[in-house]
Amino acid sequence: MQTEDALARARTAGLDLIEVSPTAQPPVCKIGDYGRLKYEQQKKDKDARKKQKNWELKEVKLRPKIETHDYETKARMAERLLMDGGKVKVTIMFRGREITYASFGRKLLDRMAVDMTPIAIVEREPKLEGKNMFMILAPRPVPSGPPKYSTIHAKENEKEHKAELEAHKAEHHDEESVAEEIEVAKEPTSA
Repeated sequence: MQTEDALARARTAGLDLIEVSPTAQPPVCKIGDYGRLKYEQQKKDKDARKKQKNWELKEVKLRPKIETHDYETKARMAERLLMDGGKVKVTIMFRGREITYASFGRKLLDRMAVDMTPIAIVEREPKLEGKNMFMILAPRPVPSGPPKYSTIHAKENEKEHKAELEAHKAEHHDEESVAEEIEVAKEPTSA
């Protein structure tokens, strides 16, 4: 159809001639309400933005000579940040001559990656920049299980440890009372 004929049809219907595909030969057009089309397109764009995930990049800093308990605390923090849906940048800060032992930092980052494997993937491999080595972890869409230092497992282990301590105390308390009874029995009675 000729462009002039299409424009005349659109005007008689009280609508607009909207070009759908300008690159096609011949160009594809339709007759419709342009304002309504713009409104629906804005609505689609808004819905697409809602569904889009906004990643926050949080940072967990470590030192190459970190103690085991401190490492576990930082690992739990990284786990919590990943479970909240954000990306985590794990940074190892080297001071002074520690930079000569960058392999320790690499081992530490590899350990963190292995510990977080069930809930995270390594988005950027460990990289040394200046006096810092870092890697970026991103949350898995579907976690395959709890991480090694899960806060849930830590609480369960704490409960088990407390139960063991109480049982141990009860055993030793009974032994002490038996030992006291034996000592009282051995003492000569003065009457």
